[in-house]
Amino acid sequence: MSASAIASASNADLLERRRAAVSAGVASSTAVYAERAENSEVWDVEGRRYIDFAGGIAVLNVGHRHPRVMEAVQRQLERFTHTAFQVLAYEPYVALAERLNAIAPIEGSAKTIFFTSGAEAVENAVKIARAATGRPGVIAFTGGFHGRTVLTSGLTGKVAPYKRMFGGAPANIFHAPFPIEAHGVSVADSLRCLDFLFAADLHPSSVAAIIIEPVQGEGGFHPAPDALMSALRAICDTHGILLIADEVQTGFGRTGRMFGCEHWIVRPDLITVAKSLAGGFPLSGVIGRATLLDMVEPGGLGGTYGGSPVACAAALAVLDVMEDEGLCARANAIGARLRERIAAFAGRNDLVPTRGLRGPGAMIGFDVVTADGRPDGVGAKAVAARALERGLILLTCGVHGETVRILSPLTIPFDQLDEGLDILEDSLRLDVA
Repeated sequence: MSASAIASASNADLLERRRAAVSAGVASSTAVYAERAENSEVWDVEGRRYIDFAGGIAVLNVGHRHPRVMEAVQRQLERFTHTAFQVLAYEPYVALAERLNAIAPIEGSAKTIFFTSGAEAVENAVKIARAATGRPGVIAFTGGFHGRTVLTSGLTGKVAPYKRMFGGAPANIFHAPFPIEAHGVSVADSLRCLDFLFAADLHPSSVAAIIIEPVQGEGGFHPAPDALMSALRAICDTHGILLIADEVQTGFGRTGRMFGCEHWIVRPDLITVAKSLAGGFPLSGVIGRATLLDMVEPGGLGGTYGGSPVACAAALAVLDVMEDEGLCARANAIGARLRERIAAFAGRNDLVPTRGLRGPGAMIGFDVVTADGRPDGVGAKAVAARALERGLILLTCGVHGETVRILSPLTIPFDQLDEGLDILEDSLRLDVA
């Protein structure tokens, strides 16, 4: 099909073509088809404009098509697009590893390896942990999201839709409850369940790693409490277990710091990164203690497209933008503006009931609830649908789908942020619900 025919298609036309051509297994939260985007704005194929509070699911911390990222990519495209790092290596890969090793919150010397997707990063972090410890077991947390491969969907702490149709989980994966006070689970409860797990199912000497998100993404934007992290670090140190911080969604300024785990009072052994690392280009990686990453024999890790030279060039530009534009500080400023406005929604009798405003930096979520305070996933989805009709791209998440999450670019102009909040407020009104 020609480019002109594609440009003239409507959202409805493309939806029908999609239904005939694309697997039903991949879902989209909207029926909108993008035509172009700039920073925090997107235009669909029918020319309609949207404010983007989704950021490609936390991929666009520096916004759509940041000029410095596009310039870096263009320069790399003029040189070469692919050699496979395992065949002919190249400087952007090495330079990016050097940059990340210097800023990652890892104790001692760090090293990095690159892949393509977040799930690949998590899967390879597990491989590194198993190689370094000689142990098979991995512990994750309920509500956590770590990917959709067979291994990473096993780590993911949610059955539907990530596990339900795909058989049993891989062996040697276990879950502990993530502490969420609003759900009646305390840090003490989580640690008690870990004790039960060690007593009933696997000895700590069989555990290679514990993996946890600094702030749960799909699970509802719940930060990991300091008390939990201190206890996990102590458990890991006592038993020779590695602590993995899954920073695929929290990394690169989203939480107001370069890495979400910088909010913890402890340090992880391995960090997985992806999403906003390369400003919209596919790139992921594992950063960790150098001694751990060197435990795998040559050839044991890698991938044909891992550490694409184009994506590495984009990522180097992203790090420059993060530093030069002060995007960690700007995330905190955006978050403060979001929290002030959203906090005023709670308790209003003309709006859908909400509660539980939370999240560090610009990783902000709140829950839509019923009149009697129960999680309302249907209501949250309806709010997102009304927002889309009014020109705001908004996502939901949470154990029951009740959480509205905001992942706007950190480069969003404040007038557009306020415009999006106006639309959100209007979408919460009971007289349009």
